[in-house]
This record gives sequence, C-alpha cells and structure tokens, in this order.
Amino acid sequence: MLPMMQGTAGAIFDGSSKLKQVPTARNVIYLYMSGGMTHLDTFGCVPGADTMGETQAIKTSADGVMIGSGLPTVAKFMHHATVVNSMTSTQGAHEQGNYFQHTSYTLRGGTRHPTMGAWLQKFQGKGNPDLPGTVVISEGSKHPGGGFFEAAYQPLIINDPTSGLQNSRRLAHLTEHDFDYRLGLSAKLNAGFEKTYNHAAVRAYADVYRDAVRVMRSADLTAFDLTQEPDTMHERYGDSKFGQGCLLARRLIEHGVRYIEVGNGGWDMHQEIYSRLPEKIADLDKALGALLGDLEARGLLEETLVVLTTEFGRTPKINQNAGRDHYPKAFTSVLWGGGVKGGYIHGKTDKGIEVTEAKVNVPDFNASIAYALGLPLDQVLFSPNKRPFTVVDKGQPVLELFA
Repeated sequence: MLPMMQGTAGAIFDGSSKLKQVPTARNVIYLYMSGGMTHLDTFGCVPGADTMGETQAIKTSADGVMIGSGLPTVAKFMHHATVVNSMTSTQGAHEQGNYFQHTSYTLRGGTRHPTMGAWLQKFQGKGNPDLPGTVVISEGSKHPGGGFFEAAYQPLIINDPTSGLQNSRRLAHLTEHDFDYRLGLSAKLNAGFEKTYNHAAVRAYADVYRDAVRVMRSADLTAFDLTQEPDTMHERYGDSKFGQGCLLARRLIEHGVRYIEVGNGGWDMHQEIYSRLPEKIADLDKALGALLGDLEARGLLEETLVVLTTEFGRTPKINQNAGRDHYPKAFTSVLWGGGVKGGYIHGKTDKGIEVTEAKVNVPDFNASIAYALGLPLDQVLFSPNKRPFTVVDKGQPVLELFA
C-alpha cells in the first residue's frame, strides 16, 4: 500500500533517512529533565571557562570526559556514555520545547504527534503482552503520549512510583465468577452500539477494557510493586520521586516493558541557581548513578539505551538575578549503553555559547534513538486526517554516536 501513497507523502518521505539498522538496543529508559537543565553545570562543562559560574569540572571514568562536580557517582559510569555536547533546538519556550524534544515535530493545533514509545510499539509490538507498551513516570501533565495513534498505543501515566498501579486489583468482595459475569454483561450491553458505530474510537474503548483486564490478571503486575525491593535498594536510589521512578523503571525493564520515561522537573532556574542547584544535582547523581550501576550489574545495560535529555539549556551568562535563562542555541544530552560509544564526546561549543562542531538538532537526536531501536525512519504512517508522518521529521541518525 505504501508505494501507492508515496506521491502524497513525497516531501516527508524524501527527506527521511533510509538507513536500516539491526537494533543495538531493545529497551529505552528516557530520563527527561523538565524545565531546561543547565548544561554548563552538568554534562556540558567547559573547564576553566568564565561561563562555568561556580561549578567546577571533575574527571570521570573516561579519559578526557569531564562533568560537573555535583555528579561524582555518575562520573564512575561515563566510560559507558556518549555525551552529545552540540545539541540545538528551535524552541525556546517550555511547552513548545518539551513537545519538540518528545516528538521531533513543532506544536500545532490540529495534530498531536506520537512519542518514541508509541512508534516503537506500533512497529515492533509490546515486549510483554500483559503490560503497557510504554510507561511514563512523571507528575507533569503536558506529555504528548501516543499522539494520533489509537488508544492501545497511549502510555500508562504514573504520578507516584511508590503507590503501585492504582485500581488494578479486583475488589475483595467480588469473586472471579462475578467479575467475569459483569464483564460479559457489559460486553452484551455494548454490542449493539459497537455494531451500529463500527469506528476506530469505539473499538479502542473496548480494547482499553480488555487491556486493563489483562494487566489485572497478569503475574507481572508485581513489577509495579516497589515494596518488593529491599530497603537497601530504596536507599541506594534515593527517596525522591525521581529516584524511586528510576528504581521502578529498572523493575519494568526486567518485566518486559520496553520504553519507560522518568520525569525530573524543577530545572527552570532563573534566580539563585547556585543555592538551588546542589540539591537538584545531588538527587540526579544518586538516582542516575544507582540506575546505571544496577543495569550494569544485572547485565541489562548493553541492551538498554539510557537517555538523559531536556528541552533546552540555560544561558552561559549568569543573569542579574543570579540565575540562568532559557537557551535553545546550545545544550547537552547524554546516552549510555544500548550500542553507543563509551567515553565519547560528540561535538563542541565555544564555552557553551555556540555550537562550533558537529551540530545535532532535535530530530537528528531522536532519529539516533530510533536507529538504535531498529525503527524504519522512512516509513510513512497517516494521521486520522490523512496527513503523512514518519518517526521523526526528516531527522538523520548520527552514526558517529554508535560503537
């Protein structure tokens, strides 16, 4: 069917990468630093530069790779990391930048675009048929989700990782027989409506019920129960929602969920950045260091791509309020495991101000994640209003990132 539609989808199809890839990663843990993480104080350090503010750079486990002094635990795992030091975005506002980073498309009124987890499930299916294809652990409400895809491709949103999967167990007073009877009765009552209105949205409603029941009855429901982890593991990751979210992400990977996002907000530091940054970075260092060490010890890091990114960086110049403002012109993202080069820095900036070498835009960065997963970057799918879209908007994978 696709060849017949190429004329309609020509502009998008022709600009998309036709590179094919045997997957280097099976899973993705996507750590999203909401608010605009400061690159110069974390992973985009320029040692000795006057733009570094109060932050000092420290050595890491990788020769020539230095990061902010607040990340000593993560520094032990930088020999597994590729630092993309030359990121740039066209979006300088939070909502637009968040949407662009997640979807590779600009935010527009008419179309909601799918995020990478939805594309992965669409092309390759679920890892565990009894659990959601994508899980997003975040308190934020602006996640694009599955975009224009059917309800089955929407992520499960969890606000509090420590509370388990809410409303997922049969009521104690309801027997299995009664539960099945009620399900059957509901299906019988809906049958006439579904036959009369045989539309995708109606079928999707029934699919959601079936998926929910499958999750309820799955032995893998225990993946969401953090009480099964020993106290030492909780302490290792930290008691913040981000830390516990990273612990939950590891458990979900072990149970076959292939795409998990963990949000970490609070990076929008326009004022007093150096009184707020130490606690924020300490939380990140503890949780991310624990996650990387845990994945490595369990033999999961090679097949799991850990992505740390944000919507934009922050201004190299400290403002009059002792903070840093929005800065999409240059920022840093990092990848660990999943087939990327270890101990590698891609691209350069001039003291964190301008990208001077190997610029990587947002669609190219996302195309690299899709390439690692073996997704077809040139395959066109159509939205309900018949508009053609690919995984990323003309993004080209950065092959230099891969080993």
